[in-house]
Amino acid sequence: MEILKNLFPFSFKPKANWKDLLIWVVVLLIADLVCGVIIGILGHLPLIGWIAGIIGGLLGLYFTVSIVLAVLDFLKVLK
Repeated sequence: MEILKNLFPFSFKPKANWKDLLIWVVVLLIADLVCGVIIGILGHLPLIGWIAGIIGGLLGLYFTVSIVLAVLDFLKVLK
């Protein structure tokens, strides 16, 4: 569990109510959207397009896991 808390530190910040959780999820979704647009633009460049695709996939996975961990932490499923 300590490894997850080190890799996803903001997902484990205490959230007072469901509104704080919703705001955090929206922030993560917007960050994922911005990164996706930037990666999409870089993906059209011939030499670094495939690297941008890999990085984009990893960033999308990171944001998705962050959202799931934030919800599980809010619901007190994780200790």
